Amino acid sequence: MRFLLMLYAEEKAGAAIPPEQMAKAMEGMYAYQQALEKAGAFISTSALGMTQDARTLRMDGGEVKNIDGAFINQGGTLKVEEGPYAEAREQFGGLFVIECEDMDAAVKWAARCPAAQWGPIEIRPIMNTISANEAPWCAEGGSVTEE
Repeated sequence: MRFLLMLYAEEKAGAAIPPEQMAKAMEGMYAYQQALEKAGAFISTSALGMTQDARTLRMDGGEVKNIDGAFINQGGTLKVEEGPYAEAREQFGGLFVIECEDMDAAVKWAARCPAAQWGPIEIRPIMNTISANEAPWCAEGGSVTEE
């Protein structure tokens, strides 16, 4: 099974950390990635930019209808908002995609992540993946071969 580990932290606190201390913290994150790789559990990782640079798209008004299998908002207006939708103490700052036996194993891997020392880690099962870099993957049967 594949799992998404969503790493949360306080952006303002992280921005105040001196660069040499941040570099040490990132060394720990790299060591964690290497441990995942060695165990065959590593799929990918990404660090996200600051929330002040984010945009949120939101449909305002209208009614969502299912038309020929597609969900369509009729009468609404798509708006772009600066930043994230809600103010939160912690922000979604990065992620790991891992592959392991089950949720218990994913929780054990998340507990080993250095980011668990400074913020919560939300763990969710991944149901399917479509990527430009690998074959489609589905939780029901693993890799999918194209016919």
